[in-house]
Amino acid sequence: MTQTTRHRPILATLAACVLTTAAAAQPATVAPPQGARQVLEVQAQGVQVYTCEASANGYHWAFTAPDAWLFDATGRQVGTHFAGPTWQLQDGSKIVGAVQAQAPSPEPNAVAWLLLRVKSHAGTGLLDNAAFVRRIDTHGGAAPTTGCDATQAKTQARMRYTARYVFYAAP
Repeated sequence: MTQTTRHRPILATLAACVLTTAAAAQPATVAPPQGARQVLEVQAQGVQVYTCEASANGYHWAFTAPDAWLFDATGRQVGTHFAGPTWQLQDGSKIVGAVQAQAPSPEPNAVAWLLLRVKSHAGTGLLDNAAFVRRIDTHGGAAPTTGCDATQAKTQARMRYTARYVFYAAP
């Protein structure tokens, strides 16, 4: 028996514990409706774009748009995620969502976990029946912590992030 073979049961147990812990940590506020059926899960890697803008209270970093690539479980790029927020797959299907609920990420300096309702569809493919999108397991992507002022007005900051997007059909 090789060392790798001996450790497989231990690794499987650890992986199950991590998945169980991650599932337990997911806030109910961003859960899809009961009975919703998962149609796709992808991993996103990219940036959250922020722009330095003026407001009544001075200058602040305002969220502008995501800019990310979407990967399937094998690591193959299957689509993109961009302003709208929009998800477009290489099969031609495209959806635009609207935030329905959010919860803070358990990881510091990570963008919030979200539940979005799909408000429009285009093309045909895997996202045809998607009614909800869930963003979880976020890492990074929070607005810059450095100040923004009049000298930086309209400047953009691109903050690296990763997340898992899960698409659901309506119950």
